[in-house]
Amino acid sequence: MAKGIYVSATTPGSGKSLVALGLADTLHRHADRIGFFKPVVNGSDVASDPMVALMKARFDLDDDRCRGALTFAEVRGLLAEGKREEIDSRCVEIFAEMSRHCDVVIVEGTDLTGQDAAVEFDLNARLANNLAAPVVAVVGAKGLTVAEAVDAVEVARKELLAERCALLAIMVNRAEPAAVDAIAAAVRPGSSGRPVYVLPELEDIARPTTGEVAAALGLGQVAGLPDLERDVHSIKVAAMSVANFLHVLDDGALVIVPGDRADVLVACLASSFSPEFPVPSALILTGGLAPEANIYSLLAQAPFPVFAARDDTYVTAKRVSEVRSEIWSGHRRKVASALGLWSKRVDEAELIERLHLPRPERMTPLRFLHELIERARSQRRHIVLPEGKDARILRAAEILHRRDVCGLTVLGRESEVREVASTQGIDLTGIDIIDPATSELRERFAQEYAKLRAHKGVDLAKAQEVMLDGSYFGTMMVQLGVVDGMVSGAAHTTAHTIRPALEFVKTREGVKIVSSVFLMLMPDRVLVYGDCAVNPDPNDEQLADIALASAETAAQFGVEPRVAMLSYSTGGSGTGEAVDKVRQATELVRSRRRDLPVEGPIQYDAAVDAAIAESKMPGSSVAGQATVFVFPDLNTGNNTYKAVQQSSGAVAVGPVLQGLRKPVNDLSRGCTVEDIVNTVAITAIQAQSTEIQSTDIPSATPSSVENQPTEAKA
Repeated sequence: MAKGIYVSATTPGSGKSLVALGLADTLHRHADRIGFFKPVVNGSDVASDPMVALMKARFDLDDDRCRGALTFAEVRGLLAEGKREEIDSRCVEIFAEMSRHCDVVIVEGTDLTGQDAAVEFDLNARLANNLAAPVVAVVGAKGLTVAEAVDAVEVARKELLAERCALLAIMVNRAEPAAVDAIAAAVRPGSSGRPVYVLPELEDIARPTTGEVAAALGLGQVAGLPDLERDVHSIKVAAMSVANFLHVLDDGALVIVPGDRADVLVACLASSFSPEFPVPSALILTGGLAPEANIYSLLAQAPFPVFAARDDTYVTAKRVSEVRSEIWSGHRRKVASALGLWSKRVDEAELIERLHLPRPERMTPLRFLHELIERARSQRRHIVLPEGKDARILRAAEILHRRDVCGLTVLGRESEVREVASTQGIDLTGIDIIDPATSELRERFAQEYAKLRAHKGVDLAKAQEVMLDGSYFGTMMVQLGVVDGMVSGAAHTTAHTIRPALEFVKTREGVKIVSSVFLMLMPDRVLVYGDCAVNPDPNDEQLADIALASAETAAQFGVEPRVAMLSYSTGGSGTGEAVDKVRQATELVRSRRRDLPVEGPIQYDAAVDAAIAESKMPGSSVAGQATVFVFPDLNTGNNTYKAVQQSSGAVAVGPVLQGLRKPVNDLSRGCTVEDIVNTVAITAIQAQSTEIQSTDIPSATPSSVENQPTEAKA
């Protein structure tokens, strides 16, 4: 049977869902198959519980591995009838069914918000024992002093032990931020000597979103942008003149106003389009009053949602003030904040040590992407994003910052960057914004560029002009060690992104060309494809370079490199210029890395299928089990990775540039926010292993680097 972990609240409003989410994120990287089970759900339908839905979506769980058992109403009825055993029996039965599909199951108990918290506590303790699941007890510390929080931990510990529960861990959640360290120092470890983790209340999580407010009040949207993820920073009731109201309006305010106050509605709209004035998170038109038709036409252009309420202004404001934010709403920014907080406050290695989980055997796409984030976070680096006017870049930056993945600098005119952020409801707090045109770094960068490009006739005046370009400015930040890496290309070509790096970052020692790979995330493993984005027709020496760099990249991301040099022929069966090129490249790889398993020329089927490999290339250490695939040219590589991606459902992460002395990576112009997050994490990991300092002598001559093609925008 799978190991169960029972997350149990010991006080109402403990925020245990954050702990359940953090545990799931941790365990997903340390077990092949995780599950989530909620014995008692709050709604009227077991199948539609929002926490179950969040876990399904977040960790790609099917119904066999993520489900609820009983509604709270059903449990109350069974308790009233004295049928406690039936509750236990049904929950144990469902848990046993799930165990057949899981290695570890996170069980989330009730919220202790019913009429009798003591009965719920007893119910949770009994279920934990019947499921043989050790308990992670969550103590809510909101509003408690240090002494009260410490006492609450002791009470929880004694009560759970009195119920004969196996106590895996105690976590104090929602503590006052200023009191976190004091609570952590004062709270006593249990008999095991293991630490009690203390997590602060986090405003990013506590603030409701416009979508949560609309759902709680049953509001319909009547105009504006359908953005339901905007945080509500404050609530403003428009009961004064426009001049006075604009004086108190601030960014992210939810404005509650009678529907017939055309002056306030137009003022809010005008404010949102002016970079000097704040942008509301939403408007709620109260009293069932509808604006005139021409006002509706204006509100249709609002960069925030506009809702209508039948209640009057007072009742609406009171109801809005009572809305609670919940992690299970699924908003990715709240999830990012929750996971960022978890990683900062919880020692995952220590927690995993308590569980004694078997080592996972498969590398799923989701686990690989989660591990990217954790590896990037383990040694934080600083990444620059030159395209500060692209909303996707800013959304990704916000998520990366909330998850505490790396330090970030965004380039662009600050007023323009903040205007985009305000219009889109993006919070850039904690993220540096630099305008190359006004930055004090520009002169230093121009002098360095003029020195490095003097052989090309670049003088200081020309260099100063060049440094206005975000790609050049960002790359020079990398070159001089101001930041550790750069990610660009969401709004620019591949050539524009990597040309500056080719000009003065240059390639590493022993590497003649810059190339790329895609990390192909298959259902149960990760493969590496190169080069699919940069070099149109590499010669044998360049192909060998690509193979060696791809093997190094594979190892860097936890893939044991076994290199297949692909061709339309396997072994010695074929002849011709194209096959000979691959054969010669293979020999060059062997001569430079005798320890590296490499085979070529080899066809794709012989490289991946053990049965075909046995007939075409028996005894090979690569055939049938290759992990790194080197394509003979860009045409083959680019088409193959896209064919595999589209036909098999594989996730393609990249292109990841390789061979540069310092990490610079390119984005597709069709990239999503998730693509940007993953690429930044990859760049941060590359920066962790970059040991060459900016003062080192470039390894390639200017002419050999500058003539390199930058072909495909993948």
